[in-house]
Amino acid sequence: MDYTSIFKRVKSASRSFVDSSKAEPVLLYLADLLEKETNLILAANQKDLERMQPADYKYDRLRLTQQRISGIAKDMRNVAGLPSPLKKTLMETTIPNGLVIKKVSVPIGVIGVIYEARPNVTCDVFSLCLKSGNACILKGGSDAQFSNEALVELIHNALKHFNINPDMIVLLPPMRESTTALLSAKGWVDIVIPRGSQELIHFVCEHAKIPVIETGAGIVHTYLDKTGNADKASAIINNAKTRRVSVCNALDCLIVHHDKLKELHHILNPLADSQVTIYADDPAYEVLKRHYPANLLQHADSSSFGTEFLDYKMAVKTVNSIEKALEHIELYGSMHSEAIISENIDNIELFLNRVDAAVVYANASTAFTDGAQFGLGAEIGISTQKLHARGPMALNELTSYKWTVTGNGQIRTN
Repeated sequence: MDYTSIFKRVKSASRSFVDSSKAEPVLLYLADLLEKETNLILAANQKDLERMQPADYKYDRLRLTQQRISGIAKDMRNVAGLPSPLKKTLMETTIPNGLVIKKVSVPIGVIGVIYEARPNVTCDVFSLCLKSGNACILKGGSDAQFSNEALVELIHNALKHFNINPDMIVLLPPMRESTTALLSAKGWVDIVIPRGSQELIHFVCEHAKIPVIETGAGIVHTYLDKTGNADKASAIINNAKTRRVSVCNALDCLIVHHDKLKELHHILNPLADSQVTIYADDPAYEVLKRHYPANLLQHADSSSFGTEFLDYKMAVKTVNSIEKALEHIELYGSMHSEAIISENIDNIELFLNRVDAAVVYANASTAFTDGAQFGLGAEIGISTQKLHARGPMALNELTSYKWTVTGNGQIRTN
């Protein structure tokens, strides 16, 4: 396959899309089209699901439903209605010689996204890229091939309806050589964003010849402080763990202060209803063995901590101070999302200030780490790095800037 010619077409399309105001009607039209063609999308998705075992943690990510398609359409309408992030004057100054210098937001250009069994990403990426004036090249996994192809065909139909170059989005074939080509597309693709397993992210970071925005694994902790309210903790922990176990903001490890062990069985009772397996350290195990179902309780070992379970599984670590909790997070965290449950203002402030993560919570579920929940419309990924973007990435994070300098014949003499 001639990948270079594909990349050239996308680059050309990105440069020709100069009127970003056209994005809103396209996205609104497409949102309606997605809901209208729900049965077509579900049929394609079913073909993908039939090739995957339901026990696979990716199955839930892959699965589309009428409700999820409506959610995708809703997010698309939200993105459509957001203010454009382009042509914003980020800074303006007039220097002594009269030159007017402005810093103005512009599209990044061509954005590549490599992702696994997440067909919703196809729509999220497109809506955010179009609204921010960017073209996108998608490399989805073979697991979601039929779903992605159906969605991209609908997107192309919407673009053509508004006489916009359909090369504003291209879906590459789901084979490994497509990944290699995309990662080597220097001069054609401006950045690449990996969405998926830690193995995928590491592969992209190690082999890319173009800039990478790393969206890391979500090894998520919640620290239950000795002053934490037990009822509040029970609701927060249950939601963070069981709302959707296959997403990156799901809870992986509960860190509990030793003084709260006497209430631990009450706090974790709702997890048993969802058949969550607990990997408890010795102090927690001694408390839970009298109350938590024996078939769902195991002794923690060295592999229990620092693991992104993506399943109905959770580790429990006992500490005797907030400092020990902070040390555990520093050792095992992935700088994604971390939370504290506490009624002590000083401990909350200490936790919020000390934890090095993209999103840090006090007395709330980590399930909120999501671009749509943050009012961003949708997200293209959750960055765990510190350069350019951090946390949920949406419209503003898909822009760069340029300097414009306006003069009246000034020349430099020194």
